Amino acid sequence: MNIASFAPLAVVLPILGAALTFLLIRHSRAQRAVSIGLLSLTLLLECLLLASVWDGGTAAVTIGGWLPPWGIVMVVDQFSSLMLVVSSAVSLAVLVYATGQGMADGDQDAPVSIFHPTYLILVAGVSNAFLSGDLFNLYVGFEILLTASYVLMTLGGTGPRIRAGVTYVVVSVVSSVLFLISIAMVYGATGTVNMADLAIKLGELDQGTKTLLHVMLLVAFGIKAAVFPLSFWLPDSYPTAPAPVTAVFAGLLTKVGVYAMVRTETLLFPGDTLNTPLMVAALLTMVVGILGALAQSDIKRLLSFTLVSHIGYMVFGLAMSSTAGLGAAVFYVAHHITIQTSLFLVTGLIERRGGSSSVDRLGGLAKLSPLLALLFFIPAMNLAGIPPFSGFLGKVGLMQAGIELGTPLAYALVIGGVVTSLLTLLAIARVWNRAFWRRPADAEHPDPVLLATPAARVAGPGAKRNSATLLPRTMVGSTLGLVVLGVALTVFAGPLFRVSDQAAYDMLNRSSYIRAVLGEDTVVPMILTAGGGK
Repeated sequence: MNIASFAPLAVVLPILGAALTFLLIRHSRAQRAVSIGLLSLTLLLECLLLASVWDGGTAAVTIGGWLPPWGIVMVVDQFSSLMLVVSSAVSLAVLVYATGQGMADGDQDAPVSIFHPTYLILVAGVSNAFLSGDLFNLYVGFEILLTASYVLMTLGGTGPRIRAGVTYVVVSVVSSVLFLISIAMVYGATGTVNMADLAIKLGELDQGTKTLLHVMLLVAFGIKAAVFPLSFWLPDSYPTAPAPVTAVFAGLLTKVGVYAMVRTETLLFPGDTLNTPLMVAALLTMVVGILGALAQSDIKRLLSFTLVSHIGYMVFGLAMSSTAGLGAAVFYVAHHITIQTSLFLVTGLIERRGGSSSVDRLGGLAKLSPLLALLFFIPAMNLAGIPPFSGFLGKVGLMQAGIELGTPLAYALVIGGVVTSLLTLLAIARVWNRAFWRRPADAEHPDPVLLATPAARVAGPGAKRNSATLLPRTMVGSTLGLVVLGVALTVFAGPLFRVSDQAAYDMLNRSSYIRAVLGEDTVVPMILTAGGGK
């Protein structure tokens, strides 16, 4: 039996884990063991799925015996399986980190009885979105992960979290309603929501109707992906949540929006109809995001703005509609999920060790905790695109594709990408110089724990406070594992670029996806694209 037949288990296993952890609500150790064990099993399954499609195969699984386009279908190709593996690896690291934080804090900030079931539901929603072969099931995946994210964002019930949660909920509901209206209009115009079927039937519509549907879906996904000017909500929403929640949000939620954009743009609306507006949006997302980051003194808010900024690189790769550009974008999505999550986890450790995430109150962390300094430095340089890290390789791939395209707007984006990378380095260097390099006494409002002597940090009247600043091994270990995964993306960049380029070619070609869902005898419309057509 083809291993791809087990793809639905990538959704079922986390849901099963959520049910079991809810039943184990009074048994915290068993709850942790079940959640970590089932998520590890899910990751193993997804690695097998990636291996099964590594050489270019695409497989479709129909649910409940209803054949497409009528039934629910899940599609496993190189792009979806790569996203599954990266997202589950990151989710597992964050779960271990959160478990260590919960045990160290007595689960006061993130109640284990609520956190674990909700977190696994979030993972199930992400996996369902990546595997969905029809628009309505994609909508269901979004709603599953967004409902879980509402709970996770407001854990602890503090005022700032509730206020940020309200903004997040309102924006998410608006984007979901717009997405649902778009699905209704697509069904009204074509009589189907199956994406492989839509790839054929949308081409039969008049250009005005097709453009309207195209724009509506782009706006809905642009809000979820935080593309400028639809990104205003993110910097105020993410930083208020607990550190592991912020980390998984930053790593995954916006990338599900990017995934939806890539999938619909290449499969449903191939060609270059809206490439120019997408390129303009990509440039503005990069520049405005990084300028916002430079104005921040809080590390969480700074990283939130860099998150917005680097979404622009992914949209740039998508907008080029070429195999080289889209392949570099796929690689960059995998890179950014890993690196951005790593940096938010490290920020949680900084806040724990130094007492604050504001660089105005930090100093001397390199001397206080050399391991923490190393854990920050490596992914920070990777995010900034310093050679030879994967961030540099991904950006070089995007710049080469832009130069090959050769249009004035593409050159502007290449220049904008280089400037954004340099400004990212400047923002990261400011954090390093102020939080890690300078003396604690030079901080504007130093935390008392940074000014204490080494002996005072171990014993004395401040022992109760100091115990809270120690870094639990579980939290450090999970962060270290994610940093190592980021380095592995550099070491294995060659094979990853090959699978990314093949995934890009198959998405732009469309035939393997459509025939895997509708049958080998399906006639696929001939669509010519820049470097990716037939």
